[in-house]
Amino acid sequence: MTNRLSKAKRVVVKVGSALLVDPETGTIKAGWLASLVADIADLKAQGADVILVSSGAIALGRHSLGLPNGKLKLEQKQAAAAVGQIALAQAWAEALRTRKIVAAQILVTLADTEERRRYLNARATLSTLLAQGAVPVINENDTVATSEIRYGDNDRLGARVASMMSAEALVLLSDIDGLYSAPPGQNGATFIAELREITPDVEAMAGKPISGMGSGGMVTKIEAAKIALSAGCHMVIASGHAMHPLKRISDGERCTWFVAQASALQSRKRWIAGTLQPVGKLIVDDGAKAALGKGKSLLPAGVKFVEGEFHRGDTVSIVAGGAEFARGLVAYDAAEARAITGMKSADVQKLMGEDREDELIHRDDLVML
Repeated sequence: MTNRLSKAKRVVVKVGSALLVDPETGTIKAGWLASLVADIADLKAQGADVILVSSGAIALGRHSLGLPNGKLKLEQKQAAAAVGQIALAQAWAEALRTRKIVAAQILVTLADTEERRRYLNARATLSTLLAQGAVPVINENDTVATSEIRYGDNDRLGARVASMMSAEALVLLSDIDGLYSAPPGQNGATFIAELREITPDVEAMAGKPISGMGSGGMVTKIEAAKIALSAGCHMVIASGHAMHPLKRISDGERCTWFVAQASALQSRKRWIAGTLQPVGKLIVDDGAKAALGKGKSLLPAGVKFVEGEFHRGDTVSIVAGGAEFARGLVAYDAAEARAITGMKSADVQKLMGEDREDELIHRDDLVML
């Protein structure tokens, strides 16, 4: 159980405001942040990609603007976020730089992980950053969001990012060490170390927001667990108050693990095969069919005809001999796919540009039926 984090090859870490920002001074807890960055550097040294989802912009900005304690109006939150986001990004960049890690800032809303084209663009950007060894630092775009500030939270955003990027582990660093059967301190409240499914009884255990600074609570963490588990991603709720919180998880510190029953890739392929309806067809030759059967990607050279109208990211059927044998998420619009049908990769790049994909469908986006 304790090795799930250290074995993961892609990890999303969500950091809450109450852990990162001192409520008295409205400033970053520099010592704690340095210890977390040391843990991140260790994960990267083990070969893992790390993505951060960080709260804290509003907490930092409200102090700089002299806004009062307590509940803020929506426009005050957005103003605080506009100021605090600069300080938040700077803090992460400087802390990661001490470990020779490049930080990248990405501001999103939940819609960016749900609307197809924005989802694809966000995934492509994050994939490129990870390939270059950078650590993306993601936060909600609170300066323009409305419902996200009122009802949204970075727990669920973290889960959406983990799902989008096929992460193997999602870490929710919190001001509580895990899930209890009732609010901690109540008579009969017991700690739960591991769960493999989210049942109505588990949902009933969730209480009100715990943190005075954050917008989340156990309710949002259970919702995040649903998203993560459905994507084949393990999730852990752990206390972040002590130094080196990620190392403490790996060392066996008490926390609650939500254990996925399938891998991220298996869950993604099951989603492609069983949930998404094809909107077009790619008719391929026998050589392409054989290559796909060996786990290869679908290249334009193996495609004979394109049927239907579809957009990049849509699901299409892959057909040979008049029968569908696979389906996947296509990397080109229908008109583009027709233009490169039968072409070798070098010719595709000459026509479409070197920044476009070599594959019509990447093997990770393709499932054999």
